[in-house]
Amino acid sequence: MKASPLSVEPASAAKAFVSEEPVLLRSQDTCGVITLTLNRPHAFNALSEAMLATLQRELDRIAHDESVRVVVLAAEGKAFCAGHDLKEMRAAPSLDYYEQLFAQCSDMMLAIQRLPVPVIARVQGIATAAGCQLVAMCDLAVASSTAKFAVSGVNLGLFCSAPGVALSRNVLRKAAFEMLVTGEFISADEAKQRGLINRVAEPDQLDAEVEKLVATIVAKPRVAVAMGKEFFYRQAELGIAAAYEAASQTMACNMMDEAALEGVQAFIEKRPPHWSGRTER
Repeated sequence: MKASPLSVEPASAAKAFVSEEPVLLRSQDTCGVITLTLNRPHAFNALSEAMLATLQRELDRIAHDESVRVVVLAAEGKAFCAGHDLKEMRAAPSLDYYEQLFAQCSDMMLAIQRLPVPVIARVQGIATAAGCQLVAMCDLAVASSTAKFAVSGVNLGLFCSAPGVALSRNVLRKAAFEMLVTGEFISADEAKQRGLINRVAEPDQLDAEVEKLVATIVAKPRVAVAMGKEFFYRQAELGIAAAYEAASQTMACNMMDEAALEGVQAFIEKRPPHWSGRTER
């Protein structure tokens, strides 16, 4: 399905050659899989204010659409995302502006985690600073073998504090801190070893690998995945006793859902489950 533009950047003397360019594209297939594509390849898909606002609006829209099963976050061009738009950030510097900008970015990142469906980052190129944060905030990530990752703000005198929140919840502390204080790139294979991404594929197999992961997810009941995702992130911030208490409550509620009752009965009867609305890919 052809992607549709969701927002455009205003024309300016500096941007005359990209006048009216959509910053984000959306496509949806018949199985409830939405692909959001960052579309600022000329700027390495930097997170401009327009990009952040458009992503936020689209994530809010998806959150209320029960037909959606999976979101794939992709990008046009050589880079996945190079972080914030530094030229835009330097145009009118003030503490109030920077506080508003980083709060806007944090809200968008949290919206990814709060979606009731899995979000998969399709990383075809470099992901740096807030771009690496974006990968870390997605529930799953599949990267090209040529992709590279860094939280490189320290090289410019700006410690990547916000990206560090997401990074330290994906990889071990010492590995995360090394990336934050050195600003050095790591390869896709290293990112997989450290837990930042799930799978690595050759560039011409990237879409096929993403599709395999998507197909596995959409074959499961949406309600179970939604309940599981919400609990997964909630329990991570709790102590172990509170986490087990919350887990018991979540599983009890999940077990009362029709999908779980059917799944267990199907297992007992040694037959495939018949879930309503199940989508085959």
